[in-house]
Amino acid sequence: MTIVEIKDMVRKDVPIYYRRVYTGNAVVEIAGKKENMRTDWTIETTPLGTKETTIVLADKIDYPLLPLIKELKKKIEYLDSEGKLPL
Repeated sequence: MTIVEIKDMVRKDVPIYYRRVYTGNAVVEIAGKKENMRTDWTIETTPLGTKETTIVLADKIDYPLLPLIKELKKKIEYLDSEGKLPL
Protein backbone atom coordinates (compact mmCIF):
# COMPACT_ATOMS: atom_id res chain seq x y z
CA MET A 1 0.00 0.00 0.00
CA THR A 2 1.38 3.37 -1.03
CA ILE A 3 -0.01 6.89 -1.09
CA VAL A 4 0.40 8.04 -4.70
CA GLU A 5 -0.76 11.63 -4.19
CA ILE A 6 -3.21 13.87 -2.43
CA LYS A 7 -5.12 16.04 -4.88
CA ASP A 8 -7.87 18.66 -4.77
CA MET A 9 -6.58 19.97 -1.44
CA VAL A 10 -8.56 22.84 0.03
CA ARG A 11 -7.91 24.67 3.27
CA LYS A 12 -11.05 25.41 5.26
CA ASP A 13 -11.39 28.79 6.92
CA VAL A 14 -11.05 28.31 10.69
CA PRO A 15 -10.81 31.30 13.07
CA ILE A 16 -8.34 29.53 15.39
CA TYR A 17 -4.84 30.52 14.25
CA TYR A 18 -3.00 27.46 15.59
CA ARG A 19 -5.30 25.01 13.82
CA ARG A 20 -5.36 24.32 10.07
CA VAL A 21 -8.15 22.19 8.60
CA TYR A 22 -7.91 20.68 5.11
CA THR A 23 -9.91 18.43 2.84
CA GLY A 24 -8.75 16.52 -0.22
CA ASN A 25 -8.73 13.30 -2.20
CA ALA A 26 -6.04 10.73 -1.50
CA VAL A 27 -5.01 8.40 -4.30
CA VAL A 28 -3.93 5.11 -2.72
CA GLU A 29 -2.47 2.12 -4.50
CA ILE A 30 -3.56 -1.11 -2.83
CA ALA A 31 -2.49 -4.42 -4.37
CA GLY A 32 -1.78 -2.80 -7.73
CA LYS A 33 -5.17 -1.06 -7.87
CA LYS A 34 -5.59 2.70 -7.39
CA GLU A 35 -8.43 3.99 -5.25
CA ASN A 36 -9.57 7.54 -4.50
CA MET A 37 -10.81 8.38 -1.03
CA ARG A 38 -12.02 11.61 0.49
CA THR A 39 -10.05 12.68 3.53
CA ASP A 40 -10.18 15.51 6.05
CA TRP A 41 -7.21 16.35 8.21
CA THR A 42 -6.24 18.84 10.85
CA ILE A 43 -2.76 20.09 11.70
CA GLU A 44 -2.70 21.64 15.15
CA THR A 45 0.31 23.35 16.71
CA THR A 46 0.58 22.56 20.42
CA PRO A 47 1.74 25.09 23.05
CA LEU A 48 5.16 23.38 22.97
CA GLY A 49 5.50 24.03 19.22
CA THR A 50 5.01 20.47 18.02
CA LYS A 51 2.46 19.64 15.35
CA GLU A 52 -0.25 17.01 15.74
CA THR A 53 -2.00 15.64 12.67
CA THR A 54 -5.48 14.14 12.87
CA ILE A 55 -6.99 12.33 9.88
CA VAL A 56 -10.63 11.45 9.19
CA LEU A 57 -11.55 9.23 6.24
CA ALA A 58 -14.90 10.12 4.71
CA ASP A 59 -15.10 6.95 2.58
CA LYS A 60 -15.09 3.36 3.74
CA ILE A 61 -12.21 1.27 2.49
CA ASP A 62 -11.47 -2.43 2.49
CA TYR A 63 -8.00 -2.19 4.04
CA PRO A 64 -6.71 -2.02 7.63
CA LEU A 65 -7.04 1.56 8.85
CA LEU A 66 -3.95 1.87 11.08
CA PRO A 67 -1.33 1.38 8.33
CA LEU A 68 -3.34 3.58 5.97
CA ILE A 69 -3.63 6.45 8.46
CA LYS A 70 0.06 6.10 9.35
CA GLU A 71 1.08 6.47 5.69
CA LEU A 72 -1.33 9.37 5.16
CA LYS A 73 0.16 11.16 8.19
CA LYS A 74 3.66 10.70 6.78
CA LYS A 75 2.61 12.09 3.39
CA ILE A 76 0.74 15.06 4.91
CA GLU A 77 3.60 15.91 7.27
CA TYR A 78 6.02 15.76 4.33
CA LEU A 79 3.81 18.08 2.26
CA ASP A 80 3.55 20.45 5.22
CA SER A 81 7.31 20.54 5.80
CA GLU A 82 7.91 21.22 2.09
CA GLY A 83 5.30 24.02 2.07
CA LYS A 84 3.09 22.29 -0.50
CA LEU A 85 -0.19 22.54 1.38
CA PRO A 86 -2.62 25.34 0.39
CA LEU A 87 -2.33 28.55 2.37
